[in-house]
Amino acid sequence: MPRATNAWSGRMSLRVDSEPVQTFSALFELRGSPETGELSLTTPIGSTLAQLHWSPGEALLKNGSDTRRYASLDALIEAATGAAIPVAALFGWLEGRNDPVPGWRADLGQLASGRLQALRETPAPRADLRIVFERMPAS
Repeated sequence: MPRATNAWSGRMSLRVDSEPVQTFSALFELRGSPETGELSLTTPIGSTLAQLHWSPGEALLKNGSDTRRYASLDALIEAATGAAIPVAALFGWLEGRNDPVPGWRADLGQLASGRLQALRETPAPRADLRIVFERMPAS
């Protein structure tokens, strides 16, 4: 029996305490798994910022008619958001598992109310990822 696809949607914001401070925020839809999945990022008015697709051996960033390939999911997410977000661990965090990521500390205490916060303390600069989400029906 095939496994149901995991899917979440909501808002994400990322603040990187660099000089100058970098911020990124978007509406998102995340589907799949750390191995094969997609992440769509849009503005609050519905304009597509980027579509990310990954599968074994492939990581693609689609921005309008432009498609770029990356060596890994980590490189792909950094190109799309400007910071290294641990997407593989994000799937576990959203499912309530405190999957460890070096330098990151996830706060899963508000998952039941659809909130997740994760802090990256190392390497510098510090990063603060905040997600407000709802789980989408399995497809």
